[in-house]
Amino acid sequence: MIISRTPYRISFFGGGTDYPSWFRKHGGSVLATTIDKYCYITCRYLPPFFEHSIRVVYSKIESCHHIEDIQHPAVRESLRYMKLDRGVEIHHDGDLPARSGMGSSSAFTVGLLNALYALKGTMPSKQQLARESIHIEQEMIRETVGSQDQSLAAHGGFNHLIFQPNGEISVRPVVLSRERSDALNGSLMLFYTGIKRTSSNVADSYVHELEAKRRQLRIMKDLVEEAISILNGERQISEFGELMHEAWLAKKSLSASISNPSVDGLYERAIAAGALGGKLTGAGGGGFLLLFVPPPAQIAVREALSGLIHVPFRFEYSGSQIIFFEPEEDFSRVEMDRKQNRIGGFVELENVVPE
Repeated sequence: MIISRTPYRISFFGGGTDYPSWFRKHGGSVLATTIDKYCYITCRYLPPFFEHSIRVVYSKIESCHHIEDIQHPAVRESLRYMKLDRGVEIHHDGDLPARSGMGSSSAFTVGLLNALYALKGTMPSKQQLARESIHIEQEMIRETVGSQDQSLAAHGGFNHLIFQPNGEISVRPVVLSRERSDALNGSLMLFYTGIKRTSSNVADSYVHELEAKRRQLRIMKDLVEEAISILNGERQISEFGELMHEAWLAKKSLSASISNPSVDGLYERAIAAGALGGKLTGAGGGGFLLLFVPPPAQIAVREALSGLIHVPFRFEYSGSQIIFFEPEEDFSRVEMDRKQNRIGGFVELENVVPE
């Protein structure tokens, strides 16, 4: 039995510059952090007593005989990539809802890949986990996704991600004093809007025309450097929030699908109550609303957004981890007999059950 734990993320600046269609030409830059909300994947080899060979439990339950029969694309392609030749059972649990802009899809892929490697008795590096998860999502599933979510989920931490035109991705930790980190973390509020959407669908509305959005994307990339300058310098931490507001206006100009009247109304109420800036996490369209709110104004903002779920969080620094490992039972003799002595659809177990 294997259990992996993989963090979700919030991205502050540079979102959109992590799509290969952009950074392969211009380079990209993202400032983001993982938080203490997680995706859990439980994985084990399936004992040979069942009619199905693969069982996947998430919001649905799938019992299949072959990898090709699996409906969940990340599970199907991850199993195909890992070339598993035995039955397997996979369960997913998450602290936050899917399709909410917190990098949940990539956290799932990274966590599943980490668990499958552990199941096979190997430990991949964080860089390998990120690289292979990007390959699975972008090349095998062919989803319209960027490359920041997988990198953050695998590595964890508060990072400056740099995307090179040659395809290399640098993950540089942003080193902050405890006082500065606490001041930033204590000024951030996360609210769930209840609006679910698929990030790749939102991204499809602007990713294929990024060249026409060069001015906005260059502004968003430059804001990453300014944000780091604020954090590492002597400037007031409130300037980080004001910069978030500027970045949100730039991002909204990429596509009409990034926001909507409902979200705009929530944002305006938060600003009127004392928030300095904010954004929808992820590609946009719904999900979670991240706000920069000075502590004295946080009660007023909670009241202004009383219809939403407030989710307190802390920054996280561990990335995807195997938090439980228990060696499997030895069913090898049963598995061999299963293949040779199947009678009427049932496995004949006499004289082959391990002592």
